[in-house]
Parts: sequence; C-alpha cells; structure tokens
Amino acid sequence: MREFSVPPVVTIGEAANLTDPVWDNAETAPDAVQFVRRASEGTDGWVDVTCRQFRDEVAAVARGLVAAGIAPGARVGLMSKTRYEWTLFDYAIWAAGAVTVPIYETSSDEQVAWILSDSGAVACLVETDGHAQCVAEIRDRLPDLGQVWQIDAGDLVRLIEQGSSVDPAQIDERRTNLRSSDPATIIYTSGTTGRPKGCVLTHRNMYADIANAVPVLPNLFNPGASTLLFLPLAHSFARLIQIGVVHTRSTMAHSADVKNLVPELQRFRPTFILSVPRVFEKVYNGARQKAQAEGKGKIFDRAEQVAVAYSEALDTPSGPGLWLRLQHALFDRLVYRKLRDALGGRCRDAISGGAPLGARLGHFFRGIGVPVVEGYGLTETSPAAAANLPTHTRIGTVGRPLPGVTVRIADDGEILIKGDLVFQGYWRNPEATASALTDDGWFHSGDLGELDGDGYLSITGRKKEIIVTAGGKNVAPAVLEDPVRAHPLISQCVVVGDRKPFIAALITIDEEAWPNWLAGHGHPAGTPVAELAEDPILRAEVQSAVDSANQLVSRAEAIKSFRILSGDFSEATGEMTPSMKVKRDVVHRKHAAEIAAIYGS
Repeated sequence: MREFSVPPVVTIGEAANLTDPVWDNAETAPDAVQFVRRASEGTDGWVDVTCRQFRDEVAAVARGLVAAGIAPGARVGLMSKTRYEWTLFDYAIWAAGAVTVPIYETSSDEQVAWILSDSGAVACLVETDGHAQCVAEIRDRLPDLGQVWQIDAGDLVRLIEQGSSVDPAQIDERRTNLRSSDPATIIYTSGTTGRPKGCVLTHRNMYADIANAVPVLPNLFNPGASTLLFLPLAHSFARLIQIGVVHTRSTMAHSADVKNLVPELQRFRPTFILSVPRVFEKVYNGARQKAQAEGKGKIFDRAEQVAVAYSEALDTPSGPGLWLRLQHALFDRLVYRKLRDALGGRCRDAISGGAPLGARLGHFFRGIGVPVVEGYGLTETSPAAAANLPTHTRIGTVGRPLPGVTVRIADDGEILIKGDLVFQGYWRNPEATASALTDDGWFHSGDLGELDGDGYLSITGRKKEIIVTAGGKNVAPAVLEDPVRAHPLISQCVVVGDRKPFIAALITIDEEAWPNWLAGHGHPAGTPVAELAEDPILRAEVQSAVDSANQLVSRAEAIKSFRILSGDFSEATGEMTPSMKVKRDVVHRKHAAEIAAIYGS
C-alpha cells in the first residue's frame, strides 16, 4: 500500500486555542484534581491542584507577563526540568497571547544562545542558579532579551504580585483574540546533525493532534486517568501528554528524578506512563538481572517466554490456548504482578515514542499486563502522526495514522505526512521549510517506511542514515542496531560502513549491567570496560547479540566486525541528544580511530 488516510474525528475552528480547556475545566469541573504538585521542591509531600486553582494560577502569571510588557506574539523562553511550574508558565504564556520557546535544561551555553537569539525571545524563565548564570554569560549576544525570571529565586511569586495591577479582563481579551492559526510554540529540534531548527507549531497543529488522538485512546485519557510525567517537557512528545491531560481532565504529577523513578511511581501510582524505548529496555533488563542475582533466572526466562507467547497468541483468531493461559496465570502471581507493582500497581498502559521499541519488548510488556502503545511522529507533526490503538494493534509496527492524518510512501520509500497537525515551517529558515514542505501540504519526514495492506506503518530507517557499502549495497542501520541493543549487556550500537567493503559496528556496554557481569565472571568490582574489551567471554556475549541481529538481514548487510568502546554514549559527552537519539556524526568523529582500525586504515 502506498497511502493510507483516516478521516478526522474533530476539526479545530479558527477561534479555538490551547487555553480553552483550562477555562472550560474550571467552569465545568472546578474541584476536579488537574495536577498533583510537590508541597515544596525536594520534599516527598504532594498537594492537589484543582481545575479552578490551575486556571486562577495561569491567569495570575499571565497578568504578570502583561505587566512585564510581554506583547501578543512575543517569544518567551522556558528552560527548566520537568516540574509543575513548567506547565503553569507554558499555559500562562499562551493566555497572555505569547509564544513559548522551550529549551532543554541540559542545553549548552551555545545552544541556549542560538535558541534565544534565533527565536528573538524577549524574556526567559529559567529554573536554577546555573541556568541564570548561563543566560547572564551570553546576554551580550541576545539584543532582544529583556527580563529573565528564575523559579528557584521566587521570581514567579514576584511576577504574580506585579500582575495584580493588571485588569483580569485583559487576559480574557488576549486569550479570546488568539486564533488557532497563531503560533503557540517554536520547538528547536535537538538535531543529530547541524544547528537546531525552530519548528513553528500553531494552536491548531497541537490542538488537532491531541483532540483527534483522545477519542481513539480512551483508556489512556479520561477524567479518572493519571500519569507521572518524567520526560523533559521541552520534548514535543511529553508536551503532547501535558496537553492531553488538560484536555481530558486527567491528573498529572511531574518528576525529573529518573534515577529514583521506581519509588516515585510507587508513591503516585499512575494509570499510564510515557517513556522512550531505552527506559522500557532498562526496566526489563533490571528485572532480569535481579532475578538472576537471586537465583531465579530460569524462572524469569520462562516467564518471559510465556509472556511473549501469550501476547503473540492474542493476535491469532483462536487466542491463547488453555495450557498457555494456565502458565500465564501462574507467572502472573510469581513474576508479572511484581513488575506491575514496580510501576505503582495501577499502571494499565504505557506510551513509547522517540525510537523503535521492538516487537520483543512490545510482546513482553503486553504479556505482563502493561500494553505499550507505540506511536510515531516528529516535532514537525506536533508530534503524534500514527499509533497502535486498543482496537487496532499490530506489535512491531507504529500503528495506523491517527484520525485526521494521511501517510504516503514516496517512490524512494520516504514517509510523507499530511494533516492539520503538520507544522507551518521552520522559523526564519525558508530554505529548510521549502525542502521539508510541499506546496500542497505534504511533510517530508526523512524517515523510510512501509504500509501494509491494513494501513499499519513500519519504520525501516532514516533516509539520510542509509549506508552504501563499497559494493553498492544499501543498508538501513536501525534494522541491525535495535536488535543488538536489546541484549541486556549492551547499551548502544552504531553501525558503520559507508563506502567501506563491509558493515561493522561500534558497541557500548550498559553501565548498570556491567557490575553484575563482572561479579558473575570473576572480575574485580570496578574493572573498567576498556581493560576487558578484548576479553573472549565478553566478546562472545556481544557476538551472540550481533549474530541474532544478522539473522534479520542478508549476508551483504550483516555486521562482520565490531569494536567494544571504553565508555557509553551520553548527552554530557555530546554523543546523544536530550531525547536519547545518537548523534551519528559526533560518534563517527570521536571514534574515527576505532573505525579506521576496523578497516585496517
């Protein structure tokens, strides 16, 4: 199939904007709990924020912005980790008629300078002393920047006090004057190469995306649902969940403490979570390693086999047989329930995006009772363009287009997307806009994919990442990298071989799995990976992962050689984006010597 279209469920009118649900909720369900926030930052206490309270706080901050001189259409930077104040300020910017410019709180000084200067931001909210210092040091490069407020310094309180002199009717006027075609945000793509580009998303883009997703995902978004959001809100996927929670009067708490995520989940007990595949991989690997350390490795391995088989059987006409159902019930008591308890005990669903999850993990999590909704999209598509749904799921794909979306596969395999969710262009970059958007509204995603006969979309690679070997063979790296990364001991895999005689890979070891591997093979604790990179046992274990991946491709596409690197990739070392994507150009540059050694040059 070359094209598949799903008609919209909801059409966004010209007078609608993203603040409407906040005001509507305050009128129709004023006492419903919209957010649960920390009593004070760094404490374990929680405080409910009702729909009425949230509306009033948004209006109060918006009045402060008006008092500070923020004009309709002005760009305002927002740099903070995931916390309640991020969401509050985002909606207040919209209520004041302005445009939010999110910045990852881990961004470098150079990245912050580029985003604030390119967007022409006239003000910025930061979180910490470090963020404030960062902006202060680049201030001379930001001629448009006026005020800078800091959350940890109490500036939001002072901003609210400043706004007390502003007539509340001004906020009503600014809000109602917003059109759905007006820009709501400029999100700078983290970019695996080059300088970030600012994606201009309108209120209609984001509103159309969530308003059409909610009706087909009723088990996730409803007034009784709740989620603990821990991904950065500067990421467009997390932002969509925020909008969905407000749109449906679900309840959300914020957390940026990923290292202590399990205790946080057990305290808040969400009904669904949003994450990237790497977190799901770590949940699985951590459970498996714990079972092995407790001498229950064989039980876990069998439980995994049963979970996957049970999930696969759900897709057959006859469903799971009696013997499989009995085994599944047994392991539910022994293993699966403990895994669900680690997510808080009430988590019924999960959403995965940002990278391929893989069929194995998809079946495993559905088999233990936590179906993972795998979706697909880009910042430029607001971002969700396709998703597996409760009524239409095909694990191993990213689902069918959401209502209001048309997906087309171009002659070269590129995925093209059309609908109200497609962005308006790149800020102050007409050349990039022209190369990404056609005159009739088709967005060129840069991803390669296939549509099956029922409209389910599979991602096969990135157009720009295709490797062409010296023999002229085209190789999509993701087909090999994803299965290799699925091994519990492996963190990252980058396939190389462009214009080379064969395909090879750079592989990093998972830092959390490494101590258990050392202990299990008689090596002293703390032994660095570099000392054992050529260890035959370690290489044999990595080779087993490579062999499994090679079974999925032809001999010409298979990984013939690999190097185990001394350290893992990270955002701090510049090899990963904030959304956990590998920066291939950086990896190739930093590890040029290892790549050259593979090919003997």
